[in-house]
Amino acid sequence: MSALLLWLIVLPAVAGTVLATAGRRADRAAPAVAVVVAVLVLALAGLTAAASNAAAGPALQAPFMAGSAFGVEADALSAVLLPAVAVVTLLVLLFASAAGTTNPARFHGLMLIFTAAVLITLTATTLPTLLFAWEIMGAASYALIGFHWSEQHRMSSGLTAFLTTRTADLGLYVAAGAALAGAAQTGSGTAGSGAAGSGAAAGTGSMALAGLAGLPDPWRDIAAAGLLAAGLGKAAQLPFSFWLSRAMDGPSAVSALLHSAAMVAMGGYLLLRVEPLLAATGWAATTAAWAGAATAVVLGLVAVAQTDLKQLLAASTAAQLGYVVMAAGVGNVAGGAAHLMAHAATKSGLFLAAGAWLAALGTKKLAGLRGAGRRWPVLGAAFTVGALSLAGIAPLSLWATKDNVLTAALEHSVPLYVAGLAGAVLAAAYAAKAVALIWRPVLPETSALYDAEEPGGRRITSGQTVPVLVLAAGAAVAGLLVLGPGGDGLRDTLGRRAPGEGVESGPLELAVSAALALAVVVLVWRFSSRLPALGAAKGWLGMESAAHAVVVRPVLAAAQHLARFDDAVLDRGVERAAAFALRAAGGAAAADAVLDRGVEASATATSRAAGGSAVVDTRIDHGVEILALAVRRAGSAAPRPQTGQVHHYYVQAALVLVAAAVLLILVR
Repeated sequence: MSALLLWLIVLPAVAGTVLATAGRRADRAAPAVAVVVAVLVLALAGLTAAASNAAAGPALQAPFMAGSAFGVEADALSAVLLPAVAVVTLLVLLFASAAGTTNPARFHGLMLIFTAAVLITLTATTLPTLLFAWEIMGAASYALIGFHWSEQHRMSSGLTAFLTTRTADLGLYVAAGAALAGAAQTGSGTAGSGAAGSGAAAGTGSMALAGLAGLPDPWRDIAAAGLLAAGLGKAAQLPFSFWLSRAMDGPSAVSALLHSAAMVAMGGYLLLRVEPLLAATGWAATTAAWAGAATAVVLGLVAVAQTDLKQLLAASTAAQLGYVVMAAGVGNVAGGAAHLMAHAATKSGLFLAAGAWLAALGTKKLAGLRGAGRRWPVLGAAFTVGALSLAGIAPLSLWATKDNVLTAALEHSVPLYVAGLAGAVLAAAYAAKAVALIWRPVLPETSALYDAEEPGGRRITSGQTVPVLVLAAGAAVAGLLVLGPGGDGLRDTLGRRAPGEGVESGPLELAVSAALALAVVVLVWRFSSRLPALGAAKGWLGMESAAHAVVVRPVLAAAQHLARFDDAVLDRGVERAAAFALRAAGGAAAADAVLDRGVEASATATSRAAGGSAVVDTRIDHGVEILALAVRRAGSAAPRPQTGQVHHYYVQAALVLVAAAVLLILVR
């Protein structure tokens, strides 16, 4: 079974890398290859999800670093979401193949690489694995948002989105550091390894995601803060929401995947994954719940104010992801997962419809799309189903999944429930605004807005329409994930029994929500032309300008001051130190020259003394040699008198006596 998980990840990664690096030689085959790979990924995702119900589900683990492994596993939560991501990926790639794009090999290659990163994110069991996938996902999103790199504003938008999310992503590194420090404090290095789940998760060490709730204080709180920041940033929650507005400069197919079922959704998914950690700290869960509620309300107002369809959908994405974040905060993981899947189907279909109209009419302005539903009624009907699901109209999917989250919020806090309900009312308003305009009759001045952003082809193919129809069907029925047997099955699959889990919306809550949504839709349909302008909200409440004022400009100013300090102080200090060193080196060289002359003179004197010593030594040597020669001769002559003859000895004795007598006479 582990082979299924391996192929699920490796296949899109390898195929995407080959396409992205092959260049224009692969342009013709790239769309077909990408679609075939997406079909295989869907089949593998289904098989992997089915196999996850076994006692030991698909899992892989490899050594990475001391105290942690590089691990992936298809557990209950990831198994629920894997097929949903695979389905949306396939439909988006089918749409992109039908609509066409410049540099198709690079485009489809990047989309497959991005998909592989999302699949790793879904199945990661340790922080190193999550970081690896998170980084690739961020890099691929930058390349896709700025895909038309020759247009400066698109590259700028990609850079804004990348830097904003990267700033929040630093929280993952903080969490990893806290996990290591917590393990060092306990001295085990395996904190949480036993709680990491089955399969590869077991024994993944101190950085296992499932074991973070068991970290000691204060490391548990630090890890929770880091993961909360990373999740909020990727999910475009306050205060990071503005990057999603700039991301709309990417191709429509990119928006349909990245900002419905993939990158933005992964921020909410991360918080669902670490819900036990958020709950263990207490404050992190409450913060997540209120951050989600605040985003649902504030970005709901932003969406109502938009006059651009993609901007409306972008703001609504952040607002709807607020309910997923809220679910993580109140412990309703099943409800959050269901809302994540229902939103993926709903929003990807809406983005694809907006992309089809942009390609046909050359505009995404709501005024320019007036009557588009009448002109292409099938696509208009599919868009309407998705928009009404977004509005919370019963019995469509987001009505049920949103209410499931709100019911858990009501058990947690009445003010939190009221804030979530206010976000639902605003959702009905911005969805109805879009639906009303596409079905209004075309005005004489409408055609003047065509081709304002790109040349329109005035046609929409069946290849562009069919994926939207399939996604609209998903938007219609995905509410069954939380209602009746479907809801029971999802809760049983996830196996959660924490407070807030196992929640099922009651008839009263469902009826109140449905009635409010219907009333708002009717009012907006009737008075859509008289909606308040909300000028500040149209500009996303100046969030990007605020970020520049609070973060960007101070950082740049600090950098400039540091650069001046470097030039005026550090550089001059280095230059003066270098000049001093040169002078010192010159003085040392002069002193060395004097020493050299002294050494040379000493060497000369020593040489002369050595010459005189050599002469004396030669004479001494000569005297020693003469003495030695004399001793040697005397030694040779000494044995000669010793003949053994008596008369010889008499003669010698006589000679000695004569010599003695002579000596005595001379001395006296």
